[in-house]
Amino acid sequence: MTKTTSSPDTLPAWHTLETLAEGGKRLDLMSLFQKDPDRHRRFALSVDGLLLDYSKNLIDETIFSTLLTLAEQSTLEQQRDTLFNGGLINSSEQRAALHTALRGEREDGYRFGGEALDEQISATLAEMAAISSSIREGTWLGVTGKPVQDIVHIGIGGSVLGPQLACQALRPYRHPDLRVHFIANVDGEDVLNILNQLDPERTLVIVASKTFTTQETLLNTRTTLHWLENKLQLSGMVNSRQIIALTANRQNAETFGIPSSQILTFDEWVGGRYSVWSCVGLTISISLGHEHFIEMLSGARAMDRHFRSAPFAKNMPVILALLGIWYRNFLDAPSVAIIPYCQRLSLLPSYLQQLDMESNGKSVSQSGETIDYPTGPVLWGQTGTNAQHTFFQLFHQSNHLIPLDLVATVHEPESINEHHRTLLANLLAQASALMAGNRDQPDLPAHLICPGNKPSNMLLLDALTPYHLGQVLALYEHKVFVQGAIWNINSYDQWGVELGKGIASGLLSEHDSMRNGVDAPDPSTRQLLDHISRRTGLFKIP
Repeated sequence: MTKTTSSPDTLPAWHTLETLAEGGKRLDLMSLFQKDPDRHRRFALSVDGLLLDYSKNLIDETIFSTLLTLAEQSTLEQQRDTLFNGGLINSSEQRAALHTALRGEREDGYRFGGEALDEQISATLAEMAAISSSIREGTWLGVTGKPVQDIVHIGIGGSVLGPQLACQALRPYRHPDLRVHFIANVDGEDVLNILNQLDPERTLVIVASKTFTTQETLLNTRTTLHWLENKLQLSGMVNSRQIIALTANRQNAETFGIPSSQILTFDEWVGGRYSVWSCVGLTISISLGHEHFIEMLSGARAMDRHFRSAPFAKNMPVILALLGIWYRNFLDAPSVAIIPYCQRLSLLPSYLQQLDMESNGKSVSQSGETIDYPTGPVLWGQTGTNAQHTFFQLFHQSNHLIPLDLVATVHEPESINEHHRTLLANLLAQASALMAGNRDQPDLPAHLICPGNKPSNMLLLDALTPYHLGQVLALYEHKVFVQGAIWNINSYDQWGVELGKGIASGLLSEHDSMRNGVDAPDPSTRQLLDHISRRTGLFKIP
């Protein structure tokens, strides 16, 4: 029977969890392990080279069972089917969210509008492979006949975070003769700093923008093209072999001046924060080799299949999502920390910030009603062991409840054994210290006491390969989806992003028109504009 989408706080399991929360706040992790010698096995799950140990969480069998019941009573299963079947799960924009199809195979049966998608997706992958091969083999030549050495990927948000994360996380796979640079922020000093590192004769500009109207991306692109033209003493670089566009709007890219043959497209049903799986991953394909981009897709596909088929009690994304709901909605934890004990994963917190906070930072239900229960948490983090020397003090001795996801690789062939052993020792020590504290030393003065009982998940990758990176990114995608489904919010729009962009465009357009100068939207902004203008002349004030 089809369930009707409703607020989770109307579900019986939600009310049960509210009752259980009082006891949950008093749970003691060390006591739970003493009472259940098998707890570390009971609350752990291994999926194809990923191990999730969630035994150090403030849950018992009753709480965990009730969380699973909450998932079953919600419309999660129904919404999961809608997601994978190409239904219009993005209700505010009447769009599907079929990014999983980009990493699917024919047997997965992805369709949209009654049409199979496998041939279309295969054609795009073949186009990416051809470009990647040409650049890596040195046959893609710039305007002066020289092969590519520097690749400048210009985008912002989802158009840059995924490729940048992948290229850094998988840097042992990089082509030795290709350098990859990323321009996202509209800060001109940063743009020039990157441009001044390039060889203009051997630079390829890759512009990623879903709409090809993004203000920052287009300005950064124009600046980069002007820089190339000045350095090469040429004009018309926008129409050269030294630029490629990746977009869902071919017409806008062509209007910008980019040749049609150098435009790769993806569909409207690919959200920006999921676009790494589309042709936006071209930079990954070029830098790491197309076969390794395909391995990333394979790892994500494996997690998709696990998410679709595994029962909730053995479903890694569902378990992570339910634990997050337990802390957010019942134990009043407003934030979660992501701590990768792997420097190559240093960009993972930033990537997951956008994925989680842009998806679930909502306070309106699917039916357009304001909701009064908390939704998406603040997500933040840094690499260990660096984080231990910056903010772990707060984890250990403050009154805040902040659940952690600790992420690490078991094997690291690119490291030095002594270093990797030390890194993993710190990882394990922190997880243990957060849980146990030093309560076994009762005579300590108060300022030295670490009470412990701080919850954490441990996610261990066998190794940081393209396959396992794909798994991890898809794991968190599905975690975010599950939470949004249970919270009854639309995880696939981002209208909050648009408001400030519109005001910024208004300030710029009013200045550029030079009619009456900039009309600030409020007195504070007018004062700040006046302060800036008097010192720089960047804005005309009436």
